Amino acid sequence: MRRTKFLILLTALLPLLTACSGNKGSAVMNPPPPPTSVTVTPASLTLSKGAMQTFSANVNGATDQSIFWQIAEALPKSGDSTHGFISNAGVYLAPTAVPSPPSVTITALSAADPAKSGTAAVTIQAGSSTTVSIPEGSSRVSTFGSMQFTATVNGIANQPATWKVNGVTGGGPATGAISTSGLFLAPNSVPVLTTGNNSGQTSEVVVTAVSPADPTASDSVLVTIVPPQQNQQGANSPLGVSGSNAKDTSTTGGVTSCCGGTLGALVSRGGNLYILSNNHVLSRSDAGTQGDAITQPGLIDNNCAVPPTTVAMLSQFFNLENGNAQTNIDAALAQITPGAIDATGRILQLGGANSNNQPTDAPPHQGTILTPAQAVGSPHNGLVAKSGRSTGLTCSAIFAVNATFSVDYQKGCGTGTTFSASFSGQVDMTNNGFSAQGDSGSLIVTQDTADPVALLFAGSTSDTVGNPISQVLSGLADPSTQSIPAFVGTSTTHPVAACTLPGPQSGMAARLAVHKAAASAEAVSNALAIRDAHASELMGHPEVQAVGVGSSYDNPTEPTILFFVTKGQPRTNLPAQVDGVRTRIVEGELFSRRGTLSAEESLRLEQSAAPPQLVYPVSEAEFARAEKVRSAHTDEWMKKPGVQGVGIGSSADAPGESALIIFLIKGMPHDAIPPVIDGLRTRVRESDRIRAGFGQVPPQHGCSVSAPGKSQAALAASSPTKP
Repeated sequence: MRRTKFLILLTALLPLLTACSGNKGSAVMNPPPPPTSVTVTPASLTLSKGAMQTFSANVNGATDQSIFWQIAEALPKSGDSTHGFISNAGVYLAPTAVPSPPSVTITALSAADPAKSGTAAVTIQAGSSTTVSIPEGSSRVSTFGSMQFTATVNGIANQPATWKVNGVTGGGPATGAISTSGLFLAPNSVPVLTTGNNSGQTSEVVVTAVSPADPTASDSVLVTIVPPQQNQQGANSPLGVSGSNAKDTSTTGGVTSCCGGTLGALVSRGGNLYILSNNHVLSRSDAGTQGDAITQPGLIDNNCAVPPTTVAMLSQFFNLENGNAQTNIDAALAQITPGAIDATGRILQLGGANSNNQPTDAPPHQGTILTPAQAVGSPHNGLVAKSGRSTGLTCSAIFAVNATFSVDYQKGCGTGTTFSASFSGQVDMTNNGFSAQGDSGSLIVTQDTADPVALLFAGSTSDTVGNPISQVLSGLADPSTQSIPAFVGTSTTHPVAACTLPGPQSGMAARLAVHKAAASAEAVSNALAIRDAHASELMGHPEVQAVGVGSSYDNPTEPTILFFVTKGQPRTNLPAQVDGVRTRIVEGELFSRRGTLSAEESLRLEQSAAPPQLVYPVSEAEFARAEKVRSAHTDEWMKKPGVQGVGIGSSADAPGESALIIFLIKGMPHDAIPPVIDGLRTRVRESDRIRAGFGQVPPQHGCSVSAPGKSQAALAASSPTKP
């Protein structure tokens, strides 16, 4: 994913920027159609003081639904104690006192064209006679950290309250938990929005105190989760932290933009030490020049001012625009300034745990360069981790390997020409909070051994894409001597403890979070008719206890014929499709029903089995079978409309079988995806455009706050810490 962006408004109140995308394969892309208008929902409402309301917006005529949420009457526009606050998720927190006048205007500006906006009218009323307030205090908490909140009820401090995080009593693993006494335990990584206008961006969480005697009385505060990776690290800085090219800034129309990402890892070559990161982080998507200063932290975490410390000088980058899919990597090297970077290759939070259950810093394992296929296999089982500037230390699972993608780029920060680049042989990870923009350049390693696997460089709301490390190191060989860089690290393997410490378990959640949609009634009826026509044949397989119908996990909008099979019993060549209808295997010991089942009976029987995983291990033989199909059909499918990638992964409908993964662009028309190609199951992965990114996001809460996300926008004034 692209380096994140920070904006300072110099002469204009609002940024006037254009987010660009384009057709894959074009050298220079045309911008998408501009939005025609913005509609906010709900358009008007009345709220009691201290209440909370989530707004949504529709950017009419545009594919980019990202929004700048603002409060028209507030200064700064993200909110103040008189008019309330609004988060980049569109959550509005009403003030604890009725303003005069009692009206507040919520404004949603299109990120693609901030000249297009919509509004909602909010009237604040006194409501309950009971008053609840959370005293002033810092609203920034570090990952793995904590903060004590107290509630004042009817003027009496430290009163009992019902505490919630994002509307859930007690909170949850992804947003942080809060005790009955108001002790907030931050999540292990920064929360990432999965729905709404700004999905895929990091976001604040909302901590709320509710009067137990009067549930209509409450107060809320926006809490920003900040990873230590964003901080200035000082001398002998670890890696996995904020950094950028000192020239990665631009000023257009009174708006200063600055960009940055993650300084990923330390490598050695020819007796010199280098920072390894992305081209688009260190060399501004081919726009950099040898000798450019590399700073830590990045400009984005220093209010767009160049930090006084230069930690490295740009030495080499792989040219993206002139490359080809077979060899393309988004990578660059910067020779370190002596004493600026820890010479042991230490990466923030990548080590074991201390006595306080806090992750320690550690280098990666330097001896082994794994292929993606090896990382998917035993004993690693595809579980990976990374330390990055925006989300911190996160954990996930490999979803696909040997994947080909088309990725969008823009030269410069907030300005410059755009182009697309194709990459083959890539690694795709599930992105359930694994990364956000600003994590570009992070080193992805195995969770159990800290072996390097890939260099993170692109993504979407559901996927994170990395260049395989073997490709990266080969592509950055010394032009004169052909010497290949080697990682600086430890000679012994070690687990990444943060992936198993108390808190959100991103890796395990990613493996279990399988999307399931309901197929249409007509499609299910057709599947039933086909199942009935073949019932005796299908029940003839000895491992099959029952045959039903349901929805596919490999293509959630399609129906499937269900095989309820005995767990552990050898398979007898169960068909992957029957007359064009997908099949799915549900394993169990002894199911309560036998024979042919209705859709309702099938659903009840499904619920008695173990839940499906998003990713399953596959054998080397299965991988080899899939690779033959992938290599034969990738070029064909990459030319089809709406397709942005093709790779190899596991089938969710048939545990143990591989699948050809077709990555589709959400909302774009595409050809029908057959259930099977050359005997190999297909699996559909639909998401927004995979890109190195160059969009805008909502203004944050003052220049002093550098909350992570796709980009950053801030007014040149600090913000109160609570409503």
